[in-house]
Amino acid sequence: MDAVRLHGIGDLRFERVPGPAAPAAKEVTLAVSVAGICGSDLHNYRTGAWISRAPSIAGHEFTGTVTELGAEVSHVAVGDRVVVDSRWTCGVCPSCRDGVGQVCTKLGFLGEVIDGGFAEQVTVPARNVLKAPADVADRHLAMAEPLAVALHALNLMALPGGAEIVVAGCGPIGALVTLLATRAGHPVCILDRNAARSGLLSKVTGAIATDLDELADRRFRYAIDTTGNADVISRLLDTIAGASRLGLVGIGSAAKIIDPVQLVEREIALIGCHAFGDELASINDMLPALAPYLDPFIAEILPLAEVPAAYDRLLAGDTGGIKTLIQIGGDHGH
Repeated sequence: MDAVRLHGIGDLRFERVPGPAAPAAKEVTLAVSVAGICGSDLHNYRTGAWISRAPSIAGHEFTGTVTELGAEVSHVAVGDRVVVDSRWTCGVCPSCRDGVGQVCTKLGFLGEVIDGGFAEQVTVPARNVLKAPADVADRHLAMAEPLAVALHALNLMALPGGAEIVVAGCGPIGALVTLLATRAGHPVCILDRNAARSGLLSKVTGAIATDLDELADRRFRYAIDTTGNADVISRLLDTIAGASRLGLVGIGSAAKIIDPVQLVEREIALIGCHAFGDELASINDMLPALAPYLDPFIAEILPLAEVPAAYDRLLAGDTGGIKTLIQIGGDHGH
């Protein structure tokens, strides 16, 4: 089958590889239809941050149709289209038992600890799939995972009704945070050096594009950073009002930017937001209503063979769009 595999830092290849193993007990095999390229995919490719096995078929954002079931699987059937949970969790550590698998002590992700969805077929744990709602196009189902990340960040922020929020970064997560927040009735200010991205997001959601200098003259108490950029985070901490909350979703380089005295004296709550908890099921229910708003976010839909070149282009910042998808099989739905 065709697949895209990560062999090492900066080494991503489109290849012909054997198909996946038949599903064991509590596993399913999927025919993958659409996948998405995530910022963490790019980070892994550029830095090797999470390479635990190589070569590995990349990709943790994808959707497909169940083609084969292992024993003890009853919540989906052959022929079902599914949304996919990207997390690989142990299920037995204290965090998993507490229902917070996003901080599992052995947490990994599809496409890293096991093969992922940048391939024509993939076998995954059955617990990682949910039956998708009918009549939602596969290109929208493939965006369920980043939508769950965005919803998790908003849930952790616990915004009061109608509260304004500042979102730094108009990449996929920042854009989806903005979409969900505006649909929930929150005014949103967005920051991004890419004017094409921020302009598109402003047009689609009604968010107000601003910059860090303008924020210095604006009082705000809630912000989410999706850039992982130390300078952006530091300036948000300096600018945000007292008794405020700053959520961190972006993954960048480690940096010593936190002053505990500043957090205490100004009563700033710093909130780490990692992956998602049970939000994928919530997004699955929301997808029929969200789907009409997602197409403007899709910058391009590429074949598998063009993925390695797309990684380099995206890392170079050569895009004015928000989300790059990969067409692997047929896109069902509308």
